[in-house]
Amino acid sequence: MPEMTVSVRWPDGRGADLYSPSLVMHDHLSPGTTYTVDEFVTRAATALGIASDRVRAKYGFACTSAAATLEEIRRETAPFAAADTVQVLRMHPPLPEEKP
Repeated sequence: MPEMTVSVRWPDGRGADLYSPSLVMHDHLSPGTTYTVDEFVTRAATALGIASDRVRAKYGFACTSAAATLEEIRRETAPFAAADTVQVLRMHPPLPEEKP
């Protein structure tokens, strides 16, 4: 199962690298895009839930790392207002480029 890292900038300017056990994050977040805190948390929670479900389907147990990442996101965003913004800086690995 391909793992990935999402690099973000929190509303206070600090950066963080967030882990996902699945490339599904690409379906919910885009590099170079800025989201409100509420939207970012919702999108990340959805993606990490799907990622954990994929781990469960493949290995028979949920991914505790996905749960830990979601907890980190909630902890880091808690001090900010819902309308403050989180910027997605990079997503690694990127999705493979589509060929015509």
